[in-house]
Amino acid sequence: MNSSKTEQEALTHLELVLRQVRREAIGINSYELVDPDQKDLPPFTAGAHIDVHIAPGVIRQYSLCNDPSERHRYVIAVLRDESGRGGSRGMHDDLRVPDKLKVSIPRNNFPLSEQARKTMLIAGGIGITPLKSMIHALESQEKNYELHYCSKSAQYAAFQQELEQLATTGKIHCHFDGGNPKNGLDITALLREPQANTHVYYCGPGGFMEACKQASAHWPAGTIHCEHFKAPSKSAPAKPEHAVHGYTVELAKSGQRITVSRDQNLAETLQQAGAALETSCQAGLCGTCKCRYLSGDVDHQDFILDDDERRDFFTPCVSHAKGGTLVLDL
Repeated sequence: MNSSKTEQEALTHLELVLRQVRREAIGINSYELVDPDQKDLPPFTAGAHIDVHIAPGVIRQYSLCNDPSERHRYVIAVLRDESGRGGSRGMHDDLRVPDKLKVSIPRNNFPLSEQARKTMLIAGGIGITPLKSMIHALESQEKNYELHYCSKSAQYAAFQQELEQLATTGKIHCHFDGGNPKNGLDITALLREPQANTHVYYCGPGGFMEACKQASAHWPAGTIHCEHFKAPSKSAPAKPEHAVHGYTVELAKSGQRITVSRDQNLAETLQQAGAALETSCQAGLCGTCKCRYLSGDVDHQDFILDDDERRDFFTPCVSHAKGGTLVLDL
C-alpha cells in the first residue's frame, strides 16, 4: 500500500528547489521553483495553478504567473495575509533559498478561451497572478487584450513595470484607489456594454469578485470567467420541508456501497472507505478531488465547474447527492 501510494505521488507531485525569492510589492513575494537536476518541468497553460506543500498538513494553491512557454521554472507570488490560516505567513517567514518544496503537477480551472477575439483582464491586488501568465500567452499569440489592474497604490501592485514593458499587443491600465474602492475603477461602467467576441477574466479579493460578478451578470453565457482565491461567503440555504438526511454512494468499479449523511464530508468519507481520491483545498476551489459521476442528482457547491462540466463531474469536498443513490466512476 505504501509503495503504491509513493508511486502514485511520483506521477502527480514534484520536489522542486526554491531558487529565488523576490519582493514584488508591499506584502507580496514571488518564488521561483526549479528542478533540482535542472530538468524541464511539466508544461502548463495560462491560468494554471499548483498545490504547494508548505508544511505537514498545510497545502495551498497558488497561480503560476510566469510565461507558459518557460519549461525550466515555475513562478508563483504570495500575498502575506495576517488574518489567513497561516499558509502565506509560512511562505514568507519560513522558506529560504535553496529549500525544497513538494508541489503538484499544474492544473488549470481558469483557461483562456480560444474563441475570443479580444480578452479583457480585470485584476484586484494579488489577483494579478493568473492574469499575468495570460498576458504572456496572449502576447506570444499576438492577440488583442486589455488589462485593468486595481490596487491601493503603485507600491502594492506587483509586476507593474514588467507588465508595462511586456505589453505590445494589449493595453495596461492601472487603477489606484488609495484604499477606497469608490476612488478606483468603475467596474460597472467598464462592463456596462457587452462587447462582441470578447471574453472577460477577473480575479481578486472577495469584495472585488462580487463587484465584477454583479457588473458582468448581463454578459452572454460563457464569456465571463473568474477564479476565487477564497470560497465566497454563502448564506445558509433554507431547509426544505422534507429534508434529505442521507444518501447512498456506489463505487462503480468495485460495486462498494456507502451510506453518507449530509453532515459528513463526502470526500473524506470516500477516502476512509479506501477510494483513490486526493483532496487539497476542501473548499471547492482547486479541483483536486474532481471526479466523474455516472448517475444521480448532485447538489453542486463548488466554485470552479461550469454547467457543462457539472453534467458529468462534481467536487465531493463540498458537494453532496440530493438523495437516492449517486454512482461514481471510482
